Amino acid sequence: MFAFLLSCGGDAVYRIEGRLSNLEGQFVYAVFESEDRNVVDTVVCHKPGEFRIERNKEDFNQVTLLFEDKSLWFTVYLTDTDDKITITGDMRYPTLLQAKGGHLNNELSAIRKTLTPLLKEREDLLNIQKNNPIDPNDITSRLTNINHQLSEDALAYIHERPEETASVVLIKTFLLNPDDTRQLDELLIMLNPELKDFFLVKELEQYSERAKRTSLGAEAPNFTVKNIYGKVVSLDSFPQKYLLLTFTAPWCDMCRTDDLFLDEIDGKYDDGQLEQLLVSLDDDMQTLKEVLKKDSIQWNLVTDSAGQATMMLDLYNVSALPRCFLIDEEGKIILKTDNGIEIKQTLENLITD
Repeated sequence: MFAFLLSCGGDAVYRIEGRLSNLEGQFVYAVFESEDRNVVDTVVCHKPGEFRIERNKEDFNQVTLLFEDKSLWFTVYLTDTDDKITITGDMRYPTLLQAKGGHLNNELSAIRKTLTPLLKEREDLLNIQKNNPIDPNDITSRLTNINHQLSEDALAYIHERPEETASVVLIKTFLLNPDDTRQLDELLIMLNPELKDFFLVKELEQYSERAKRTSLGAEAPNFTVKNIYGKVVSLDSFPQKYLLLTFTAPWCDMCRTDDLFLDEIDGKYDDGQLEQLLVSLDDDMQTLKEVLKKDSIQWNLVTDSAGQATMMLDLYNVSALPRCFLIDEEGKIILKTDNGIEIKQTLENLITD
């Protein structure tokens, strides 16, 4: 086992070891996160599924590990541990990985064990859905029921243990609704006051504020970015027009423009009625330009060059992809969705030929 370490020396270090089955990728990316900065370490697995990370102790709150070309991730917490953190499990079920080391990691691992049947079934159904674009209604219904049960189990834990930092993680994991923050606000009030300085509580309070900023009927937050052709684009670039703002990523299977009917929408409405702006987490601008040369549509696309997409994700409080915002001629948000059919139907009702 070996790691490329970006900082060396010193006695106090974070030590994280992984022993994972069914991990195919050779590289693991460790994103150490604090309230004001992120630092990335690149780790090489010299044995399948085994890695070790060491980093000097600083003010980091958590580390998010990215696997399989950054398509899967798992977060461990650094706020209450002085010992080594060990991560084990099967990468076919990343939500069931176990992290030992520190009270919060141990408590979350115990919670995952109690939720194993639900989490495992959800992963299996999501894989079926991913490999079968024509989603049977029974899969959608079962996923809805599983997510509801997970939310109910999380709520039961929070009500029983409002003093636990694990309760805050459960709120973030299972109980966020970007379209309605009432439950979130109620749960934050319910938490033990001693948790008010816990970094995730502050993060959720900020999330609530951002969600209200992009609620239906709110003025769309303004922005200034450059598209892949170097043109400066802002909300003011689309006066007296509808704007469909779509957040995507190259690894997101449900983010393809044809799956969201964006190609069809582009062909149906002229630029005087509707314009589109795509924001993608892809940071390989040159390769993307070459791909787009083969596309019949010249997409107005912003990538994560210089952190633009990341800034936009934060500005619009986007926590899952894809995410689409329909902004009306007066700059107000009138639709938030990840459903292409809903976008089509809404536009058909708003824009006449």
